[in-house]
Amino acid sequence: MTKVMIINGSPRKNFNTAKLLKEAARGVQDAGAEVEYVNLYDLNYKGCISCLICKRKGVEQQGLCFYKDDLRPLLEKCLNADAVIIGSPVYHSYPTGMMRSFLERFMFPAHTYMIDKEKGGLKRVLKHILPTALIFTMNATEEQFKQHHYDVVLGDNEISLRAVFGYCETLYAFDTFQYTDYAKYDCDLFDPEHKAKIRDEQFPKDLQKAYEMGKRLATITFQENS
Repeated sequence: MTKVMIINGSPRKNFNTAKLLKEAARGVQDAGAEVEYVNLYDLNYKGCISCLICKRKGVEQQGLCFYKDDLRPLLEKCLNADAVIIGSPVYHSYPTGMMRSFLERFMFPAHTYMIDKEKGGLKRVLKHILPTALIFTMNATEEQFKQHHYDVVLGDNEISLRAVFGYCETLYAFDTFQYTDYAKYDCDLFDPEHKAKIRDEQFPKDLQKAYEMGKRLATITFQENS
């Protein structure tokens, strides 16, 4: 059976990012595939420690990080999955630190510095395409997203995943509802009524997009699987 790994890089297990990922999981299941859902903040791990074992001559690593901690079994599951969907809120222009550390450990061992003399470009460690997808949630509006060049900053994650694994797509959810009760926090920058309106009118559309993403990733096929 097709298996899709879904990775939550948010410290919150039931808020915006998690809700979108759970809708993606529902789409995967409705497509007849199996889901494993993981919260990164439940794990104890580091980012890449630059041991460079994965780049040593003669080392057979198949794209798996050598460093042994809580993350390594998850990385192995992701490499053996049929697709991987990764989600994170945006904190000061970037994914969370836990997500960034996951991406370092996920991508670097599966990336090479060897030139493919037959096909051009760099050789790929994996002999097959591993479909990946990203979901980003953020306080920024779509206009602010463009103004602050988030399309470039966050878009580089998609470019890197596509280069390493062969396929990636991204869903952005803008202007998300940050607090369950804005009155409890020092926060007069945002209009709670506007945020509530986005939550009630736009976020359901984002949930539908996440559902469709899950369904698509569970059934995606490639003519050339190498």
